[in-house]
Amino acid sequence: MTTNETNNLAAATEPVRKDSTPDNGVPNTPGPNKRARAFSKRASAITSIVIACAALAIASGVHSRLRAETRLRDSAQASAISYVDVVSPKPSADADEIALPGSTSAFNDTPIYARTSGYVKHWYADIGSRVKKGQLLATIETPELDQQLQQARADLENAEANLQLATTTAARWQHLLETDSVSHQETDQAVSDLHSKQALVSSSKANVERLGQLQAFERVTAPFDGVVTARNTDIGALVQAGDNSGPKELFHMAAIQTLRVYVAVPEIYAAFVKTGEQAKLTLDALPGETLTGTVVRNADAIDATSRTLNVEIDVDNPTGRLLPGAYAFVHFRVPPHPGSVTIPSNALLFRAEGLRAGVVRNGHVELTPISIGQDYGSTVEVISGLSAHDTVIVNPSDSLTNGAAVQLVARSANGARQ
Repeated sequence: MTTNETNNLAAATEPVRKDSTPDNGVPNTPGPNKRARAFSKRASAITSIVIACAALAIASGVHSRLRAETRLRDSAQASAISYVDVVSPKPSADADEIALPGSTSAFNDTPIYARTSGYVKHWYADIGSRVKKGQLLATIETPELDQQLQQARADLENAEANLQLATTTAARWQHLLETDSVSHQETDQAVSDLHSKQALVSSSKANVERLGQLQAFERVTAPFDGVVTARNTDIGALVQAGDNSGPKELFHMAAIQTLRVYVAVPEIYAAFVKTGEQAKLTLDALPGETLTGTVVRNADAIDATSRTLNVEIDVDNPTGRLLPGAYAFVHFRVPPHPGSVTIPSNALLFRAEGLRAGVVRNGHVELTPISIGQDYGSTVEVISGLSAHDTVIVNPSDSLTNGAAVQLVARSANGARQ
């Protein structure tokens, strides 16, 4: 920079002094307008910069606020749309199956009591013994009965002897009456005595037969083929005739060649149970095995308390593998309604206006009235209101409203929720 340029720059930046005097002593006021114009330009430039910065700051703040409001509005709109799980109704099969709990019981099950009083002399069958009809189970000593039978037989002999004498006397008096050797009164008395002796003999015979039958009950025998499930007596035990109160039974027997299975069928399925049809049975005690039984009878009446139909199913048990009192499941085939579909039970909405299902159409909810048929537990049969092409919401919220916007939950190829 030259000396002149330096001096000019210093003069331009030096404050203006009203009383500035040049070196020659003469007041110098050269170019006041020039300095004012320079100052005005600098002030204008600074003002412009300040205004520009302020405008930029204001614009930036307004843009940031608008962007935040937009994000907040988008977030609120997004959070207002519910995500829902959906399923497609499945067409009902040709026939559905229901499994109902049942209990097995012996075809014949009876306690065995003593029919005569005495003491147990010996027993021949214990629990678990398989016996045949008429097989000896125990013998009873009856000394009092034996003496009574002997006395009854003696009385019968006496009555027969008196009858023989009365017969001879009546015949003799009737023969003498023909020759008027005796009176009619005496003959009638002889004949009446004969009839009395005949009745006495009949009575004595009946008493002997009664005591003889009681003596035959000294032998306790099996009433049918079966298994002894209980023995409640021992040698020397006192038994009383007809003592069927309390635990006084001598034995307990069950016929298990055929078992009865009783199952309570709900009223809604009662019409599908037919006598003579086959039914499948499964037991937890026999995993993996399926048995076949026959519906032999039912109560033909709905129980007023449980609203069920009592059904009996007979199952052959030749090997005795099935035990009375076991817990079993009876499987019945139930035909579906035409055009019906099945949906999960947790897709039902119970509203005051009736049963509903949430169906997604065009991204919005439609609460569709439905009617259900069979209840299979985890699924239900829908006989009207839905088709296999609908999209039904699973686990719908109680606050779900008709027309609400929803978004389906995305799932991976294996069905897992993303």
